[in-house]
Amino acid sequence: MPKKSKKVVKSAALEKSIDSAMATLTAANDNSAAAVAALSKTAKKLTAEGKRLSKKRATLSKRKKAATAKLKKTGDADVKKLLKATEKELNSVKKLAAKSSATKSANSAELKGLKAQAKRAKAYMTVLAKADKVLNKPKKKRRKKRAPKAAS
Repeated sequence: MPKKSKKVVKSAALEKSIDSAMATLTAANDNSAAAVAALSKTAKKLTAEGKRLSKKRATLSKRKKAATAKLKKTGDADVKKLLKATEKELNSVKKLAAKSSATKSANSAELKGLKAQAKRAKAYMTVLAKADKVLNKPKKKRRKKRAPKAAS
């Protein structure tokens, strides 16, 4: 049995393939830039929320410490009520902070990967743009050599 000969690629098919690959790369570059921007915005919000919760937790811890000291001195029912409320609020803030921290770390990992891929896509786009520029240069026209002057 004779071997099947490989098909020779037509120029139109090859051009179409290259154009679609370029379009896909351009889309990937645009999508990665948009995703990095969106996740960076989210990361900024999560950082601000983390700072806010940390501040609130510190304030509540101080309040709890003061209420505990006051309770030891007086043993008043109002102080006991204040201490319970402070502890309850402190626990809820701790839970929120834990959730926020977990979300932030997941977001951070995803953002790191996205930034790496966006950098890669941008590098490919830059190199391909330079290559296109070189390939699309018009050919230089060569001047014909002058005929040597006739000796008189």
